[in-house]
Amino acid sequence: MPSSPAPDVVEAALARLDLDTKAGLLAGQDMWSLPAVPAIGLRSLVMSDGPIGVRGTRWSPEDPSVALPSPTALAATWDPGLAHRAGQLLAAEARRKGVHMLLAPTINLHRTPLGGRHFECLSEDPVLTGRMATGYVRGVQGGGVAVAVKHFVANDSETERFSLDVQVDERTLRELYLAPFEHVVTQGGVWAVMSSYNGVNGSSMTENHQLQREVLRGEWGFDGITLSDWGAARDTARAITAGLDVAMPGPKTVYGQALATAVRDGRVPEEAVDEAVRRVLRLALRVGALDGAEVSRRQGKGSPATHGGDLAREIARRSFVLLKNDDAVLPLRQPDGLRRIAILGDAAKDARVMGGGTATVFPPHVVTPLAGLRAALPREVEIVHAQGADPRAHLAPALHGFTLRAQFHDGEGTVLADLPQPDGKVQMFGSMPTGVSSDRLRSARISGTFTPDRTGEHTFAVSGHGRLRFTLGGHVLYDAHLAPESDDPFLAVMSPSEERLTVHLEAGRTVEVTLDHVPTGRDVGEGIPALSFGLGHRPPTRPDEELLREAVEAAARADVAVVVVATTEEVESEGFDRTDLKLPGRQDELVARVAAVNPRTVVVVNTGSPVEMPWRDDVSAILLTWFPGQEAGHALADVLLGEAEPGGRLPTTWPAEAEDCPVLDVRPTGGVLRYEEQLLIGYAAWQRGRTEPAYWFGHGLGYTEWAYEKAEFTPGTPGSDVLGTLCVRVRNVGSRTGREVVQTYIESMDAEVSTSSATPLRRLTGFATAQAEPGQSASVEITVPRRAVEAWDTATGTWRTVTGEHWLRTGRSCVDLRLDTPITVLSS
Repeated sequence: MPSSPAPDVVEAALARLDLDTKAGLLAGQDMWSLPAVPAIGLRSLVMSDGPIGVRGTRWSPEDPSVALPSPTALAATWDPGLAHRAGQLLAAEARRKGVHMLLAPTINLHRTPLGGRHFECLSEDPVLTGRMATGYVRGVQGGGVAVAVKHFVANDSETERFSLDVQVDERTLRELYLAPFEHVVTQGGVWAVMSSYNGVNGSSMTENHQLQREVLRGEWGFDGITLSDWGAARDTARAITAGLDVAMPGPKTVYGQALATAVRDGRVPEEAVDEAVRRVLRLALRVGALDGAEVSRRQGKGSPATHGGDLAREIARRSFVLLKNDDAVLPLRQPDGLRRIAILGDAAKDARVMGGGTATVFPPHVVTPLAGLRAALPREVEIVHAQGADPRAHLAPALHGFTLRAQFHDGEGTVLADLPQPDGKVQMFGSMPTGVSSDRLRSARISGTFTPDRTGEHTFAVSGHGRLRFTLGGHVLYDAHLAPESDDPFLAVMSPSEERLTVHLEAGRTVEVTLDHVPTGRDVGEGIPALSFGLGHRPPTRPDEELLREAVEAAARADVAVVVVATTEEVESEGFDRTDLKLPGRQDELVARVAAVNPRTVVVVNTGSPVEMPWRDDVSAILLTWFPGQEAGHALADVLLGEAEPGGRLPTTWPAEAEDCPVLDVRPTGGVLRYEEQLLIGYAAWQRGRTEPAYWFGHGLGYTEWAYEKAEFTPGTPGSDVLGTLCVRVRNVGSRTGREVVQTYIESMDAEVSTSSATPLRRLTGFATAQAEPGQSASVEITVPRRAVEAWDTATGTWRTVTGEHWLRTGRSCVDLRLDTPITVLSS
């Protein structure tokens, strides 16, 4: 941990504050900030959601944000240095937007692939999660911007997330779920930690004295602030006593005036308030919001808007995982007779570049797979696109052919804001556009023009809660009230009710469109403004069977068929867990039928987390692109055409079928979710089970081949935190330059004795990337921490070294292991 900055400055500022001001500093003044105190040189501390970008304090496209690939994509690079560069970019973006703290990264684990925010977390493995998160944290904080890692702790599912209690044994909690947080505190020096909604072992996390005070602050030496997830703080005295520093959001919160009253009533000692305020002032000093010390903020070359796209593109292609590549169908080569490509699938034209929920940002542009390939391929290569299958249960927001604006009005009809609207979806949570406040807002409007590109029956959808009036070409087509379908206020905003209608339009004839909305409410919970309504559109569409037949015919005539399959925000989003791992709609059928007519079928899987792939044995290649961010299409073209190799390795195990997964329970029973599987999640569980997954943790192919030649272990200093260093030499035995992710796992030599053991067979202990030209070798050093051979001893409440003979097993995945290095572990 770095030492606390300028304690004299902090103490001098604290001494000048009265009780009410101190209590007010621990409560949000609004959705995204803490109050300023000009008398002591303290400016308002501003926060923003991440993790793929910096949305800022406005949930609107008026100030676009660079959109990087999803956290699962970032973790798939297995490169903490790349995560560090992503953090540097986000720090520059935060400074541009006046943001002092990024509410990211999410370092909960992939306990089950059904987890709704799986895409927003990094990995199923605590070592990979901790190291990638630490790179991210150091990158952001090196730019003078704080991060708040979340959600502390065991917030691994969305069902009943506001109230569920996780029951988990101490060893499992220490070795799995706390481990990434410990790493970013002790190795990354993180400045803030967000406490989650859920409880752990009977205590709400915002009131969990053991985990917040004894473990986080006491054992790990954390000197930053703890803040609640939005609305998670529920009791004034219990929260402050348990070590929660800041209750968000405001102005209605259990801190502020309620906290000052609790001190005066004798329920809370003022020293507890001082302790929390001291940490807030320390954070303000670190990010340059408190006068009295210089803050170093390294500036990158250019602004995020000018160079962010390059990094987004690099991260995306480095994250793509090539799961299979039969007959080396990839990369596609024009000299090999490539004259016609069929690009199939709804997501080829309308890319899914991010997950749903509070991770949403508004990028300056999105490059679709279709656009990326058209830009990269020479004109003589014909590209044919067909939708094939519609994955959506709801209509996509109005986009192609529309030119729209959004207006917001008060009760007198005065325009509070008038903004360009990139599509037909207005969705705001926690904030409104500049000039708009929830107390003044009474109605909103989407208006503009639509020029159809085809004649026929066009389907429109209006969505929202409240009164909706839709006018097309001067005719009122819908005027009614819509009620929410869910009692969950978050889901009501993120997935509003929808009504459809159909109208005949002529191609090329422009019509005016207007959707007026009078919402029934403009808040979610206490003081959290929200607005969600929209206009969806689907052009004249043939029946599903005809769409499939068109795609199959296009594939049959093509030299290669590229099928892009995807989930939607209706499947992967914050606020709910998944019910299965199937691709929505008839996408599986699309792939199967295309593969039957074209032996060179490449499937691009555009999802943030695992999906079933029943056709995987029938296609030539599978490329996993996660949610790839704003440069999706350019990165895809780079990899498909061989300008770059797919650099990713799986950060989580992919099952063949959901029923095979060792852990599927996300639904509490009586408010309690029991982690009965203990240490056996992810690849550790698969290795102890009877069924193999489709693809193992760590798996991923490149465009070259590697030989693992040698591994030598050098012991560390006795008694230190480092067990030793493993030096691994690999050789590129292929025909082109490549990058290899070298992975080392530790395994006790007697681990195979009992296959029913509740202890993992082997665990990831370290990794490094090697790069070499054809025929050349490269050496990497992998540090083996002592923690790799330690287990939590519940009886003594300490870490115990597992002595004896072990293997360091090194290779390309958790099962593709090429080199075994014996080591003897002695007690520390």
